[in-house]
Amino acid sequence: MTATTKASSAWRNWAGNVTARPSATAAPASTEELAALVARAAADGLKVKAVGTGHSFTAAAATDGLLIRPERLTGIRAADRAAGTVTVAAGTTLRQLNRALSARCLSLTNMGDVMEQTVSGAVSTGTHGTGRDSAAISAQIRGLELVTADGSVLTCSPAEHPEVFDAARVGLGALGVISAITFAVEPEFLLTAREEPMSYGRVTAEFDALVAENEHFEFFWFPHTETCLTKRNNRSAGPPAPLHPARAWVSDELVSNGVFGAVCALGRAVPATVPPLARLSGRALSARTYTDVPYRVFTSPRRVRFLEMEYALPREAALPALRELRAVIERRRLRIAFPVEVRTAPSDGIPLSTAYGRDTAYLAVHVYRGAPHREYFTAAEQIMTAHGGRPHWGKLHSRDAAYLAGVYPRFAEFTAVRDRLDPHRVFGNDYLRRVLGE
Repeated sequence: MTATTKASSAWRNWAGNVTARPSATAAPASTEELAALVARAAADGLKVKAVGTGHSFTAAAATDGLLIRPERLTGIRAADRAAGTVTVAAGTTLRQLNRALSARCLSLTNMGDVMEQTVSGAVSTGTHGTGRDSAAISAQIRGLELVTADGSVLTCSPAEHPEVFDAARVGLGALGVISAITFAVEPEFLLTAREEPMSYGRVTAEFDALVAENEHFEFFWFPHTETCLTKRNNRSAGPPAPLHPARAWVSDELVSNGVFGAVCALGRAVPATVPPLARLSGRALSARTYTDVPYRVFTSPRRVRFLEMEYALPREAALPALRELRAVIERRRLRIAFPVEVRTAPSDGIPLSTAYGRDTAYLAVHVYRGAPHREYFTAAEQIMTAHGGRPHWGKLHSRDAAYLAGVYPRFAEFTAVRDRLDPHRVFGNDYLRRVLGE
């Protein structure tokens, strides 16, 4: 039976910068229950939005109508080893999915760096990792089950309703509520992770080679320093050589979360301490190498809360944009405690994918939650848009439909699918009105 309640408290996202006050919440346990809820809400004139775990920094899931919660729509529905696919309920978190796949000796090909998101939230906002040849999570989808505005259940794939499938792989929650996703998977493999400090000058000089020579390459530049942390992940024949639990706890929990959180809090309280603390932190970085199953290599715990903006740029614009960003930080004497993250992705064909039609580099900027961010993010956005940048759909930005239609060649195709599936904007909200138009 569906758990439905009148909303008695506000919903907030992970970062705490978005609040919604729905008139009711519901937690369906099946596609049938979800479809009935959507049909009833639409008949009553209520807007409907589904939330995941709130890891989006935008108001993409905010509503004053019916808020669909994910916690009962979970679990693997089917696994077809011969076909190389797994079908999973939409509210399943990436952590739950990865552990369930590993128990079956299966894995996604690529993934982002956190596991707290639901699968539907991750694909709807275009979550990605870094990869020379392998693209974002949405590019690994082979089928979708979608509840549309009249309560119908639409099953789509490259062979069935292909135009809906194409659009819904990065759908922003605008086309319906995803109830299940079929992913392509492969036999579980090993990755060797090589994490190493490197100078800013060397990373930028060798960037193209580092991307070409590694299956998964990314780096973090620490503002106010000449220091970067590089990460190279490549497939390995083994044997497994995971991090010792004690060392993993020291690196990933004590230092990366505990100490870093304290440094950020001090920097927020006393901004003048940020540059010297950044230089001290840069000197403390050390190298490490380990070999493990993919999800333990790709992902890391993220307990320090922050706000983030990320833009996808043509690959050749990455370093010019980074140099411009560095110059702005220095010229305006901004105090930035979080590193700038640089990742890559190959071109794909998903209409609203940030990597659509071009080899892509991602530049992500962050600030500690509660620290001033507007000047920094505005300056970063001006640089990124000057290079034809596309904002990550789940991260802060100020772009509107007029701008986005100019950087997405198939934008009109997407909005036409939306007009057909949701003409009365049952799934609409202020965020979608801004980024997709009326």
